[in-house]
Amino acid sequence: MSRGRDVMLAIEIREPGGPDVLVPVERAIPRPQAGEVLIRVAAAGVNRADVMQRLGVYPMAPGMPTDIPGLEVSGTVAAVGTGVTRWRVGDPVCALLVGRGYAEYAAAPELQCMPIPGGVGLVEAAGLPETFCTVWPNLFDRAALKAGEVLLVHGGTSGIGVTAIQLGRAFGALVLATAGSDEKCEACLALGATRAINYRREDFHAAGMAFTDGRGVDVILDVVGAPYAARDLDLLARGGRLILVGMMGGAMAEIDLAKVLLRHLTVTGSSLRSRPAAEKAAICAALERHAWPLFGNGTIRPVVHRTFALRDAVHAHRLMEASAHIGKILLIP
Repeated sequence: MSRGRDVMLAIEIREPGGPDVLVPVERAIPRPQAGEVLIRVAAAGVNRADVMQRLGVYPMAPGMPTDIPGLEVSGTVAAVGTGVTRWRVGDPVCALLVGRGYAEYAAAPELQCMPIPGGVGLVEAAGLPETFCTVWPNLFDRAALKAGEVLLVHGGTSGIGVTAIQLGRAFGALVLATAGSDEKCEACLALGATRAINYRREDFHAAGMAFTDGRGVDVILDVVGAPYAARDLDLLARGGRLILVGMMGGAMAEIDLAKVLLRHLTVTGSSLRSRPAAEKAAICAALERHAWPLFGNGTIRPVVHRTFALRDAVHAHRLMEASAHIGKILLIP
């Protein structure tokens, strides 16, 4: 594929379906609008939401781009739109997008771009914005996680999971994590989990109760959804908080609301993509203040499982759907 100066390679969703519907195409390089920067992409993160978008089952609001997936990138600023004051051409950044990150260039709002944290490589940084912007507000705003509390993270080796384990531990929580193999459980422990539960051999409710001497855990971060909802509620201590950030196992569940009332439980959740731009900007600013310094002192680190060439996005999605990864999957133009 021969491309001119104004044309880039991108990965398009030809139609809803399996990984093979991801096809390389030529697209015009976007021009940054007012308040935006244009990023020459060093790497793009692959997320479960991209898979759902490809399948045609992600709830997309009007105006959201549906043709090219990709919610996070890292790279260098190639151009700036009018009104941009923080960034200059050549600055290294990582950015949270609403879509169209699977490309050689991507436009992002100025306030959704963040500096590369100390000690993190330019490519590695592509795996930070989506998971950190998801985990931070859910753990520390919605759940108000406190030092000394017990946090259970489902899917401990997913991108969300490795982020939640590290942030929970960094801010003083005792972290339990579920994973589907002994290898993945070992990875959770290496990231800072106090207890890892192989859900194929152990019941997470029984393990959590045993760990807390029957009291229950304080916060659960759940990416699975429906199959776990009832047992999640049973495992929460009085005043516990269940935070839903995914529906990998389905969206419809039957729960006993009396347990919510009698034990003063909170059930909540959020979707990052549907948040207004101002909320996303505030989350990015909070990460810069509170989480980014933790990379520089080695408290937390990026976890990249594998990188693929941008043209090989099909293989990246197959790996994501197999759930055989530990950490992030990245695409490199």
